[in-house]
Amino acid sequence: MSGYWLVKSEPDAFSWAQQVANGVEPWTGVRNHMAKNNLKAMRLGDRAFFYHSNVGKQIVGIVEVVREAYPDPTAESGDWVCVDLKAVRPLPKPVTLADIKADPGLADLPLVRQSRLSVMPISRPHWDKLCRMGGWNL
Repeated sequence: MSGYWLVKSEPDAFSWAQQVANGVEPWTGVRNHMAKNNLKAMRLGDRAFFYHSNVGKQIVGIVEVVREAYPDPTAESGDWVCVDLKAVRPLPKPVTLADIKADPGLADLPLVRQSRLSVMPISRPHWDKLCRMGGWNL
């Protein structure tokens, strides 16, 4: 069984276009303990929404975990980890935060409830709904 996630990146720091160009990219720089634990829970083959935060505030693509958690080489100290993510596909229609907040069925989505969290789990029903909202019929 695959897991589903959402990872956030500020597009002026690291964008979907850069993820696509790089192919596989280590997801480094996470410095929140809850987000770190979510990275540690990711498994090979899990999928994640790629979310542009701050600028855009929208889900723009889907990535896949191709390497499970390992020590984050950008961390100066501590037990921070990263995973390697591979671009899978863009969403035909980006799903904005406004679209998500306007849907009562998504009110309990971590993106709405814990908006500062940079790596969060997504339930299978929410994953399916967000994919449909983005024009990807599973």
